[in-house]
Amino acid sequence: MSTSAAGGGPPTGAGRPHTSWALPGVLFFAFFAVAPMVLAFCLSFTEWNGLGDPEPVGLANWRRLLGDDRLTQSLTVTVLLTAVSWVFQTVISLLLGVWAAGRGRNRAILSAVFFVPFLLSSTAISLLFYALLDPNFGIVHRDTLGSTSGAFLAIVFVGGWQFIPFHTLIYQGGARQIPEVLYQAAAIDGAGRYRQFFSITLPQLRNTATTSGVLMVVGSLTYFETVLILTQGGPGTDTAILPYLMYQAGFKSYDFGYASAIATFLVVAATALSLLLVRLSGFGAMRSTREGM
Repeated sequence: MSTSAAGGGPPTGAGRPHTSWALPGVLFFAFFAVAPMVLAFCLSFTEWNGLGDPEPVGLANWRRLLGDDRLTQSLTVTVLLTAVSWVFQTVISLLLGVWAAGRGRNRAILSAVFFVPFLLSSTAISLLFYALLDPNFGIVHRDTLGSTSGAFLAIVFVGGWQFIPFHTLIYQGGARQIPEVLYQAAAIDGAGRYRQFFSITLPQLRNTATTSGVLMVVGSLTYFETVLILTQGGPGTDTAILPYLMYQAGFKSYDFGYASAIATFLVVAATALSLLLVRLSGFGAMRSTREGM
């Protein structure tokens, strides 16, 4: 018997899976994520139309990207879309998640119903709302997608309609991990539901909010199908976000070198923003918010 076991503690290494268990996931990530990113980075230094061999051009694509007026506009639209989507999805998913964490059969049934939009593809959802927003045959008898504000808000709403159920599930799981004794103690001290929500629920869901926020930011930065189907970057170029600009360069102009430069820029920006959120929120400390842990 080991020393730790004789002293009443758990044996060394107990409950820890072998490193080889992570091998399938690591290989999958390396093949489908790391390898394409490395390939895109290499292509960003070439000129290639999809046929023949890529021709090295050095930093020409990057100089063109930094001097492209469309980059500034697309970056502004992308940041604005990310910020508005984050606020919209966070508020609704947080409230729904906390509500769904309560007991009751009706809440469980409604939670399952709320999750249905997430099971649909982004393409199908975008086509559905494109038909609903049609000024001639849709339910809204005005050209919503023809105005800048209408097109922008439509993208935010459609994205939220699909992904709020997923983030609701995250908040529901986090809310159920909050010790019930905290609410019991607060009730004894005379705290009502609103005081309990702001003094107990929100602080305890800090790490959950960080996880959800990072996923929202990365998802908003990679919007594509919704913009392509609903607005095609319009009206004009008012909703031409960075992924759509990359699509235009690669699959309309067949300039895959320049498109790869945009893709690399997008990956770097999304990674830097995600790391910044984790750093500012203190999530990297990975401290448990459960009582006594």
